[in-house]
Amino acid sequence: MLNRPIRNIQDFLLSTYFADGLRITIGVLCPSLILAQFGMLQYGMTLSLGALCISVVDTPGPIVHRRNAMLITTALLSIISILVGLTNKNVYVTGTLLVVCSFIFSMFFLYGNRAAAIGTAVLLIMVLSIDDIRPWREVMLYTLLILAGSIWYTLLSYFVYRLRPYRLVQQTLSDSIHEVSEFLRAKAKFYHEGTDYEKNYAELLQLQVHVHEKQDEVREILFKTREIVRESTPEGRFLLLVFVDMVDLFEQVMSTYYNYKQLHEQFDSAGILPQYEQVINKIASSLDNIAFALKSGGTPTLSRSLVSDVAKLKEEITVLELNNEEKYNTLGLIALKNIEVNIENILSRVKTINGYFNKKEKKNLKKRNIDVDKFVTRQKFDPKLLLENLSFNSSTFRHSLRVAIVMLIGFVVAKSLNFAHSYWILLTILVISKPGFSLTKERNYQRLIGTVVGAFIGMGILVYIHDKHTLFVILLVCMIGSYSFQRKNYVVSVLFMTPYILVLFDFLGMGSLSVARERIYDTLIGSGIALLASYSLFPNWEHEKLKQAMIDVINANKNYFKQVTLLYFEKTHDLTNYKVARKEVYVNSSNLASLFQRMFSEPKSKQVYIQELHQFTVLNHLLSSYIATLSLYNKEHDFIYHNFEELKPVSENTMYLLDQASEHLKVHKEEVSNVPLIRRKNISELALENENMIIAEQFDLIQKVAYDIFKLAEKLKI
Repeated sequence: MLNRPIRNIQDFLLSTYFADGLRITIGVLCPSLILAQFGMLQYGMTLSLGALCISVVDTPGPIVHRRNAMLITTALLSIISILVGLTNKNVYVTGTLLVVCSFIFSMFFLYGNRAAAIGTAVLLIMVLSIDDIRPWREVMLYTLLILAGSIWYTLLSYFVYRLRPYRLVQQTLSDSIHEVSEFLRAKAKFYHEGTDYEKNYAELLQLQVHVHEKQDEVREILFKTREIVRESTPEGRFLLLVFVDMVDLFEQVMSTYYNYKQLHEQFDSAGILPQYEQVINKIASSLDNIAFALKSGGTPTLSRSLVSDVAKLKEEITVLELNNEEKYNTLGLIALKNIEVNIENILSRVKTINGYFNKKEKKNLKKRNIDVDKFVTRQKFDPKLLLENLSFNSSTFRHSLRVAIVMLIGFVVAKSLNFAHSYWILLTILVISKPGFSLTKERNYQRLIGTVVGAFIGMGILVYIHDKHTLFVILLVCMIGSYSFQRKNYVVSVLFMTPYILVLFDFLGMGSLSVARERIYDTLIGSGIALLASYSLFPNWEHEKLKQAMIDVINANKNYFKQVTLLYFEKTHDLTNYKVARKEVYVNSSNLASLFQRMFSEPKSKQVYIQELHQFTVLNHLLSSYIATLSLYNKEHDFIYHNFEELKPVSENTMYLLDQASEHLKVHKEEVSNVPLIRRKNISELALENENMIIAEQFDLIQKVAYDIFKLAEKLKI
């Protein structure tokens, strides 16, 4: 426990967040520092501004996408710099240009997060240049310096990547493994006596969102990086194998879902469940070791006691069986056995991944044939998509229109107040305005808290510290902190950013304590305008997207179940389709869970069917867990069912139930359907073989959950 804070600090210093912070700080600070030595600080600051704007689009991803985004942004920054510089003498022309650009570049959200970042970067240079009135010759020089700063940062980023081309993948893969370990710890809590099931489920669903996000980031970088896709180097093959095995391991973790309440009722007196919790937590720690080894370049170690702990667990189950005396029912003991076998399989996969780190093994790793195109989504920049979304039915269109109007209101307010740095109002509106109300509200609170606390810290620094060298060190620390946390924790990022700006203004001879007060006022004004607009101007509420998200997750689970049944019903089966279906379940489950969480930030009047939706989310998580368990019976345990024809009616009825649930969500029907559950015959004969009974019971469980989802879908009028 004492080592954990130290490990957390080491993790952060080796993470992609800190690497980004260092790179952006170097890219932004170097031009100003170098040119300041020659008495040209003003030119250096403009170069730094170009570097800062281009850094907005330099988010983790394939280097080709990052490079292209930075080059496109460089061109757009130059064009907008000239346009604003030549028109900002006329307040009406400037206001019109601001509205048009705010709308156009906000529509970039249609093409994904990186395209949205391009739009933000361009609006950022516009806002920062809007009050900077110059003669046309100086405008051209200013634009050239912005262009040079952008190119400088692009070259720096590309050089850093080429220096260590696998570093970003290692860091991102490490983060995704850490999230799986946290998910495993949340699972372990279910074995704790007196645990809060509702709280645990909520935490589990939130962690599932995080796991999916991280795995999607890894998939994006791994499968869209040519060197790794070709597996032309031992390191590329190693990273690909670790990721593929981790996705399979996560499926095994997902499958360890049982009726924990019943398990506690039966086995709390036996004292065996805390042993499960302990073993699962130790496996989670082993995954943390793997994650840290990926970042640090070390070799992970497996706890020596872990293997013996699993063996003891197996012995404890045997003792319970021998001394049963009808105290524990057969299904409860089978559940304990299944969980223990699954833990063994997870541990075996952890050992396999540990083995990949062996230097001799790395050289001999075999190539895996993966159809990568099926696992990544290609974003096409089709102008038709833009034209199709020029309608109030499009949430992106409404968001873009709202941003345009709010930026105009902010511009008018800023001009009316005549503050020295009134562009801070527009900056606040720009960074706070998000497509949904809940995201805007969250970013609003984060911005306010970070700014106010950071302003007081900054004022304290300027009052008590006057040594320029000390102030420069503080400036450097605040820059690195601000850029390092901008993707990880926005509150902390703003908390560092405000002292950094105040100290910077002090260095430039423009600072006083009044700057801190003005920053707080501007932030409050900008935040208020943005939040009110997100509520009253063409708002996007989460419940508007719920129907489609629920239909998507039902269809994904249905397809996943279909692919798993093919493992049983067909002798030869292509695993690629199965893995794609599994990925779609994780994607859609994550989307639904995050959407459900965001609803809680919205006004009570907009939180429709909260209890039913919570139940729906939990049932779908349960369904995917049961399907994952069924797949592992075939893939990991090699269980064989002798008469599949008996199971086909159950399987077909499950698919029918899910189809009907989807149809009821699309078009609500007032009449109540009478769809029966299919009951199997000869259960006593099936019970003669444990394998047959386990597989048949799993099909029944899946059908039962599908039935519950169907009945719930009947009630909902979304």
